[in-house]
Amino acid sequence: MQTFATVKKELLPNLAARKIFGLIRDEMSLVEVEFERQARSNIQVIDYLGEYLRSSGGKRVRPALLILAAHAVGGKGSDDNVIRLATVMEMLHTATLVHDDIIDNADLRRSRATVNARFGNHAAVLMGDWLYMSAFETSLEERSLEILDILTRLTRKMTEGELIQLTTVGDVRISEARYFDILERKTAFLFAGCCEIGAIIGGADLDAQHAMRDYGMNLGIAFQLADDLLDFTADQNSLGKAAAADLLEGKLTLPLIKLAQAEPSFVPELDAIMLKGAYDNAFRETLMTKLKHHSLLDETRSVANSYASTARKKLEILSRSAYRDALDEIPTFVIERNR
Repeated sequence: MQTFATVKKELLPNLAARKIFGLIRDEMSLVEVEFERQARSNIQVIDYLGEYLRSSGGKRVRPALLILAAHAVGGKGSDDNVIRLATVMEMLHTATLVHDDIIDNADLRRSRATVNARFGNHAAVLMGDWLYMSAFETSLEERSLEILDILTRLTRKMTEGELIQLTTVGDVRISEARYFDILERKTAFLFAGCCEIGAIIGGADLDAQHAMRDYGMNLGIAFQLADDLLDFTADQNSLGKAAAADLLEGKLTLPLIKLAQAEPSFVPELDAIMLKGAYDNAFRETLMTKLKHHSLLDETRSVANSYASTARKKLEILSRSAYRDALDEIPTFVIERNR
């Protein structure tokens, strides 16, 4: 039976999401239309795969950030160039997910079969490449070297992050510094790019652009740390993919890095699970007991909240508005969400 506290914890992120996304409902609808347009092709297989990916949904946090940033600095979020670039960011994100799923041999994404699981690795690799190229082709319409520089840099960072992570798969002794380096490259730079580009096309001055970039960077780190927590606290139905997937893929997230430091004697067991790629309920119970004993989930949440607080402080340069308030609420939403 659910307690009031449990129900309240589940409802609050949903209420926050409705409030944040409700503010830009019309713009997000335009993003969906634009995504459909950009993912369309006269080549039947590309058209089919593009529709499969687009219809799989997702939180659409990244395009929302770009639109909110444009509004918050005094621009108009419904302008054609804002919608186009918001869609570009979602396409880049989708492309990275397609390639990540191939690398991870993932079968599920958002409770649906991944492209590689359903259509094979060859089709998935090429579709990811096509999405990248389509995103850059659309961004060229802006004729902005500044924006292209940001997009090129963040795409390079994401690729570097994936390559660095490949060298750490199965490494039980990965350092926190290396973990955060990978996190920033794979996740946070895209968040930062969304916010910075939104500020640029919204007409912000250089100080506000940099503040929005730093807001996005800190928010992206908080977002990924929250994902680390969900890997242990959410069930498979909520996640839309296998629980504890990171561990089974040989990747240590912050709670496990800290556990390996706190209990070196447990390292061989973690090593064995990663090598095997499977675990039973008894191991999961042991793992959760140890994480709770050392308060490592709480500690990870505290680190996420620290980055969220830093993100909020970056907004102080902006004038108060409903859009700035929405950006202020997003860090709490990403940490408290249950999927």
